[in-house]
Order: sequence, then structure tokens, then C-alpha cells
Amino acid sequence: MNKPVEIYTSNTCGYCNMAKDYFKEKNIEYIEHNVSEDPDARKKLMKMGYMSVPVIVIEGEEVLGFDRNRIDELLK
Repeated sequence: MNKPVEIYTSNTCGYCNMAKDYFKEKNIEYIEHNVSEDPDARKKLMKMGYMSVPVIVIEGEEVLGFDRNRIDELLK
């Protein structure tokens, strides 16, 4: 795995927490960008065309929401 997994989250997002727990369970390192606390992360997320979280970026592929099947597919 070349690039780390990135996840855009907010403080009130249950699916974000599920995704982070899933990554921890699988020992997958990730970089969290919290749009509730980081205005730059919010701007970057909007620039990518998203208004909701989680958005998970794996190897340049963007996944909206906690789509476990898609995440597993991209992590192979």
C-alpha cells in the first residue's frame, strides 16, 4: 500500500466512527481530516464535490459513506 488511507469525518458522524473502528480492527493506518474542526479540510472536501461525510480516499479512489465491500475491494 503506497498511500495511506484518508478519511474525511465530522464530530457528529456515526458512520465515520464505524469506518475508523473498522480500520483500527483491520490495523489499517489512516489520516483523519475532521471537517468540524478543520476549515481547510471542509474546503478540500467541498472542492472534491462532497457535502457529506465520511468520504474515504484509498489509492486515489473516493468512497462516499462507509461502504465496507468497496473499501475491502480497494484495500486488496
